[in-house]
Amino acid sequence: MDYFNQLIFGVGPYLAGTIFLLGSYLRYERGQYTWRAMSSQIFTSTPNFRRASIAFHVGILLLFFGHLFGLLTPAPVYHALGLSTSAKQLVAMVAGGLFGTLCFVGLTYLLWRRLFNERVRANSAPMDTFIILLLYLQLITGLISIGVSTQHMDGSVMVLLATWAQHIVTFRPEAWQYIADVHWVYKVHVFLGLVMFTAFPFSRLVHIWSWPVAYVRRSYQVVRSQ
Repeated sequence: MDYFNQLIFGVGPYLAGTIFLLGSYLRYERGQYTWRAMSSQIFTSTPNFRRASIAFHVGILLLFFGHLFGLLTPAPVYHALGLSTSAKQLVAMVAGGLFGTLCFVGLTYLLWRRLFNERVRANSAPMDTFIILLLYLQLITGLISIGVSTQHMDGSVMVLLATWAQHIVTFRPEAWQYIADVHWVYKVHVFLGLVMFTAFPFSRLVHIWSWPVAYVRRSYQVVRSQ
């Protein structure tokens, strides 16, 4: 098991990161006409679709930044702000539950639409379906992990996961040891995240790189009038 833990959680992040960055660069250089969100709004556009799309995008952005700052913020920083380890875990659980639920509701509708709307399904590439299913599974494991976290409210496991992430970004080889003995649901969640980063350059997710500051102030794109 140590071999697989080291391979997946020690070497895996660097392989995924390399493919993520290099693949995105090559995709932009060699396939700029494919560098877009490839909106399917033209096939069906309803108020439910708009609400689901907004819920998904808002939820996943908040989850991303929550994970980013939650995992990479050193303990002395939030301790200096008066936040204990157990309190930080509680904040993460509550925020993750709210943002995750918002994202789950939106993604559930988008997944149903992708699989069961004939026009959308007929114009979907295999990678489109794979990515949305991958995101859905990752979201589910993340929500399940909140329940698992209630078994250790002292924040000890959260510290292990944060230490793993911080060791990865600082290129320390012993990083995998911090995640080797955590609950399997955390490992699956992290593994799915690595798969997502690996698949990123080959999917429509590359449009995230082009996210402009003005995006938050723009009007909703009208593809087809009703």
